[in-house]
This record gives sequence, structure tokens and C-alpha cells, in this order.
Amino acid sequence: MHVQARCRLRVALTLSLASLLAACSSVGETTRNAMSAITPYKVEVVQGNFVSREQVQALQPGMSRQQVREILGTPLLTSVFHNDRWEYVFTIKRQGVQEQNRKLAVFFDGERFVRAEGDEMPSESEFVAALGKPIGKLKIPNLQATEEQLAKFPAAKNKAADTVTEETAQPQRSYPPLESR
Repeated sequence: MHVQARCRLRVALTLSLASLLAACSSVGETTRNAMSAITPYKVEVVQGNFVSREQVQALQPGMSRQQVREILGTPLLTSVFHNDRWEYVFTIKRQGVQEQNRKLAVFFDGERFVRAEGDEMPSESEFVAALGKPIGKLKIPNLQATEEQLAKFPAAKNKAADTVTEETAQPQRSYPPLESR
């Protein structure tokens, strides 16, 4: 009997192992199919200062470094070896959108601005338009109730309102709607 029990145990273990291996292969295939359907979230990466066409046009030869910094912001790169040049680099990486890279170099003669050269900069409105497109038309809800809708609710009793005389009453104010139609 002892030998038969060992044989049965071996057969049971072999069958269990075979069924476990078969289950693992089907789970692996299901997992691969699920993973190909799911795209992971990718973080939006923005580096540097965005410089618009309007900002570049505001630069005038002879401006001080501080005036240039007030218009363009702090440069991303300054070098000890190129003290008379500031580098403005802007990069934005977004999921599903082509990466945007723009570079601008600002040159000084001592403390005075001389020239700027680099990529063609977009205007502020062009840049905002390139960031994203609205999904469909936004539906603006009606914010005013009709008389029929108001009739469904009982009027609130206000004891203080009963004691107010015409002399102490505040005039009613009319405010414009929150959003235009």
C-alpha cells in the first residue's frame, strides 16, 4: 500500500503542476493583451522660460541687463566663459503632441544689450492655441429659474423682512449674468 500511495501522490503532484503551468501561461497572455491596451500616464514636462515674439520685440539696443531680465525673465543658462551672452531655452513635452523646443541667445556689450538671435518665437496667442484644443463645444447651463420652477418651492418666511419699513429698505441691485450667451 505504501508504494501505491506514493504513486498516487506523484500523479496528483504532476497533474497539479501541469495545471498550474497551464494557468500561468494563460494569465501571462491575458496580462500582455491588457498591457497593450493600457497606456501609462506620462507627466507633462516644461523646462525653461517661454519667450514670446512680443517679448523679443520689446528688447531695444542699449537696455541694461536688469531691463532685459525684467522683460524675458531669468535666463536658463549663463556661462562664466561667455559672460556677455544669456541663453533662454524652452522645452515642453506632452503626451500625444510633438515636443516643442525653442532657443534664444541674448548678447551684451558690457552691461548693455546689443542683439538677440535664435528660433522664431510664437506670439502668446499662437502658443496658447498650440497647447490644447477644446474638446467639443462647452455647454453653458441656464442659470435663471423660470416662474414655474420657482413656484415649486415654498416662499421662505423671514420675520425680519416683515418689520422692515420702506425708509430702511435697501434698493434692489441688478447684477449682469455670469457668462455671456
